[in-house]
Amino acid sequence: QVQLVESGGGLVQAGGSLRLSCAASGRTFSSYTMGWFRQAPGKEREFVAGIRWSGGSIYYSDSVKGRFTVSRDNAKNTVYLQMNSLKPEDTAVYYCAAKPILALMTRPSDYDYWGQGTQVTVSS
Repeated sequence: QVQLVESGGGLVQAGGSLRLSCAASGRTFSSYTMGWFRQAPGKEREFVAGIRWSGGSIYYSDSVKGRFTVSRDNAKNTVYLQMNSLKPEDTAVYYCAAKPILALMTRPSDYDYWGQGTQVTVSS
């Protein structure tokens, strides 16, 4: 069974940085696409970034492009989201998600597996 565990969230001032981690277990993830999503109070869950475990194709939402960087460590089965130049509007619960295909996917319904989420709060 696939298990995803996020960590690294916290409270940071505007302009600061955080690195989120998503530790994946239970499968060989070479044929998986991993996604990062976020959900702010009262809002729908939205796509942030995605990475294909093999080949490393990466894509971002326009709202984070140039500020966030997604990467993976194959040896650790871990995906990271480096978040720089954080803004108060980045405040949300951030989720890691996985799907056992290699494709560009930006909708929450595209993904099969989810972590429990980690809170990111950016103060102004």
